[in-house]
Amino acid sequence: MTIKKIQDEIVDEFSMFDDWMQRYEYIIDLGKNLPLIKEEFKTDDNIIKGCQSKVWLKGERNEDTIIFTADSDAILTRGIIAILIRAFSNQKATDILAADMNFIDEIGLKEHLSPTRANGLVSMIKNIKMYALAFNTQN
Repeated sequence: MTIKKIQDEIVDEFSMFDDWMQRYEYIIDLGKNLPLIKEEFKTDDNIIKGCQSKVWLKGERNEDTIIFTADSDAILTRGIIAILIRAFSNQKATDILAADMNFIDEIGLKEHLSPTRANGLVSMIKNIKMYALAFNTQN
């Protein structure tokens, strides 16, 4: 499935909820199904700088796609990274680099986070794009 189709699915899912408390609960539920990073990769090298919570992200090449795994010590943050991994894992580096991030605004996520969590979200996106850039230049 393309990144755009996955993003559209996420937007549709969020539109089903009437208020932000329901959306927060949904984000937390998504975090419970996050493909977790192996303990051996929970290192300082894989911590996303700029997040209020500890967030580890690892991208690994699988033929021509990147598979992301992650974890966080905060349940809401784990859900946020789960949304991003759902959209960008198992995708080609070039597609990740070309993807637009409007779906974040469409679901209203950034505006409903504290400033430090919103900064963390931006850092998560930046790290995902950096993995894609690194793997893309290896081709």
